[in-house]
This record gives sequence, structure tokens and C-alpha cells, in this order.
Amino acid sequence: MNHHIWKLFSLKGRVALVTGGARTLGHDMAEALAEAGADVVITSRHLEHAQRSAKRLARRTGRKVFPLEMDLASEESIRRAVSAAIAWRKRLDILVNNGGGRNADSKQTAKYFDNGLERMPVGDWESTFSTYLRGTFLCARYALPQMKKQKSGSIINISSVSGVVGRQRWVYRGSPNMVGNTTDYSAAKAGVLGFTLDLAAQVGASGVRVNAISPGGFARGQPREFIRRYSQITPLGRMGADGIDMKGAVVFLASDASAYVTAHNLIVDGGFSATK
Repeated sequence: MNHHIWKLFSLKGRVALVTGGARTLGHDMAEALAEAGADVVITSRHLEHAQRSAKRLARRTGRKVFPLEMDLASEESIRRAVSAAIAWRKRLDILVNNGGGRNADSKQTAKYFDNGLERMPVGDWESTFSTYLRGTFLCARYALPQMKKQKSGSIINISSVSGVVGRQRWVYRGSPNMVGNTTDYSAAKAGVLGFTLDLAAQVGASGVRVNAISPGGFARGQPREFIRRYSQITPLGRMGADGIDMKGAVVFLASDASAYVTAHNLIVDGGFSATK
């Protein structure tokens, strides 16, 4: 049976949960899913942030957008939020594991970013893994029973090029107050990729697909010298653009356009990681 391409990409009638969907890439992905026809749940550690973003997204897209509070460091908070998301429309078709965040002090981080691993407090390491890797696991854990019940679902884990290649520290030098992604972040994001591959192997027979997206750097007002250096070592000659460069990737992996795609890492980085 042939399907028109617009039908394959349509998310009409589906429900998506985007963790960390109140800002930056999470907001872009939530907007893209809503524009493709899905009703969307977005979360933030601060409910008021999710509420403000939900109101804007609903107005802009014409879809229903449900804001929820979720602290990825708390299993109980994750359980409550995922349960509320499922109860909202009595189904869950798409889970985008995008949320994260670290509590590390930026001045402290600078001490172990460039050749200073021995200075990294173990608490910073554990905090990073708690949100980015443990949080991803827990969101999937609580979403999977509903997806298995439906015999369908798409889980999209957001990793990073930092989980694929080591970062060149010289790019950050000469840019005051710029600290790159540290080793704990890279290790956690690489763990997200391993989790994606084996979970896809586990749940494929249940009709659930599991994929990852690994974004590169996005331009958000960083120092001009940093943007110049980063763009110089990126084949497309620029950093990612908010509002554009993540939207197509998430709709592809969420929709039937990727119905035969699982255990895949879609790298969205302008070629940055492929030319090292």
C-alpha cells in the first residue's frame, strides 16, 4: 500500500511528551511536533516556565499543549509527570527525552574542563549522570507500559556530538566565560546512545521504536570568536540555528516516515563530528 508523503509525516491524533520542552531545543521540537499535528506535553523543573511556553505554543500552533513540572533528578517527580501525561489523552505515542541540566558551578567547571579531570568533584559527575542518563532511563521506564499496551510508540533520546567525539579545547580559548561540555557530560551522552541501541533491540517486537538525535553546537549569543572558530571546523560553515535545524529531525523520527528506522543515531551537526 502506498502512502502520500504528507500522510507519513503527519502526527495528527498523536500525543507527544517532550521533557525540557519549555526552552531552546526542547521548545523547538515541541513546536515541530505540534505543527505536524500532535498534541504535546512539555515539562520543566519550574511549572511556571512550562505554563508560559505551553500558552505560546498552543497559540502559535493551534494544538493542545499541556504543561507539567518534572524534576529529572527525582524518580517520583518523573513517575507523576509521565502518569499525568498519559492520563491527559489516555495514550502516549512519542517520548522525546530532551531534559537535563547540571548544578555545577561554572567557575568550578572551568577548572576541570581543560586538562583538569582530577579536579572534578564526584558530586558533579553523579549529578550529570542522574539527570541526563538516569532521567532518560526513568522516563522510558514509565512510558513503555503504555506504548506496549498500544503496540506502538516512538522514543527519541537526545544525545549530543559530545557523546560521539572528543571536543577540541582550543575552540573555547580566547572566549571569556565560555566553558565547553565537560567529560561527565560526554560520558553521560555516550551512555544515552548505548541505552538507545539496546532498548531498541529489547522493545522492537512490541512495536516501539527507539532512536537518538545528537545535535551539534547551536548559536545562542556566544562570543564572536567562539562562533567563528566553531564554524571554521564545521563543513557547513555555521553553527545550528534555533527554530530550524532540529525540527525536521524530530518529526521524521516521531512519524511513520521513519517506520522502519530504529536503533539509529541521527546526527544534526553540520558535519562537525564527521570531519575530525
